[in-house]
Amino acid sequence: MAACSQVGEDMSGLDPNRLSFAMQEVETLQSRGARVWCVPFARNASGIDIFGDARTWWSQAKERFHRTEDPHVGSVMSFTATRSMPLGHVAVVSEVISDREMRVDHANWHRNKVSLGMRVVDVSKDNDWSRVRLESNPGALGSVYPVNGFILPNG
Repeated sequence: MAACSQVGEDMSGLDPNRLSFAMQEVETLQSRGARVWCVPFARNASGIDIFGDARTWWSQAKERFHRTEDPHVGSVMSFTATRSMPLGHVAVVSEVISDREMRVDHANWHRNKVSLGMRVVDVSKDNDWSRVRLESNPGALGSVYPVNGFILPNG
């Protein structure tokens, strides 16, 4: 139940300057007709300076950033690559609600769009955030997705 200790500690939200910068970059890309991807959005919103496909973030972070099973506001949730999501996915934790629920900000969950404050529920058997469901549509949780863990920004 290590995640329980995080509830209340991480309720302040993302750095508004980082989020503003990330959203400006999205608007710039969209105005040029370019695709919006999860990796640049997560990098800009979190300050975690990792490049490459989302599926590589967890291993790239190993020696450079602290990795944990517990969500923290501003950390990046690293999704495991799957058949339906072969490049993996990354999302930035924007709010920790309880030991089994949080919200994330991320890009390209819905093609070429940013989703802010999307509800995420931990459905893992051991309460370790290794399997989650996201509220892709209001009031409806989607499929179960495997998660590697959370990457914390330096500092």
